[in-house]
Amino acid sequence: MANVTLFIPDDLKKRMDQHKDIRWSSAIRTVIGEKLEALERTEALASGSRLTEEDVKILVKKVDASARKHAKALLNEDRN
Repeated sequence: MANVTLFIPDDLKKRMDQHKDIRWSSAIRTVIGEKLEALERTEALASGSRLTEEDVKILVKKVDASARKHAKALLNEDRN
């Protein structure tokens, strides 16, 4: 098994020290594994996509605009 050195802020370490029952190495391995699985799923989905980066930017703008419109409508309903 490989060793990895991890630097964390002092305040985070103090909070961790309040939970001596937690095996932090194990917890961090779990979180890293979950993050890698999510990244690999995303990469697998993206590799089969025919969308270009520009296509994605356009879609994001459309989704944002639609979400803003929907939120405004909801706010107006609450005010009436």
